[in-house]
Amino acid sequence: MSKMELDPARMRLIYGFFDRYLSLSEKEEKMVMEKVKHSPDMEKIMKLPISYEEKGKEMGKKEVAASMLEEGFTLEVIAKVTGLSHAAIKTLNH
Repeated sequence: MSKMELDPARMRLIYGFFDRYLSLSEKEEKMVMEKVKHSPDMEKIMKLPISYEEKGKEMGKKEVAASMLEEGFTLEVIAKVTGLSHAAIKTLNH
């Protein structure tokens, strides 16, 4: 997959499929990671899940911030808790 150079939407679809239907056991995951370590594309492969993890974290922060807004927390408190900017938090109102 690291050589496919797919756009983000297609990558999300493929990762979603793997995550949903092809879950690995702990033993299988260790085997895959061992093969990845010896791959010439290791650096590219290791970056793929990280980008999706970061997107997921950002989405989670926004969900928490939106809930906090609904509960009446101040922008300062929300920014401190989530790490989001005031501008980013303000866009969640709309």
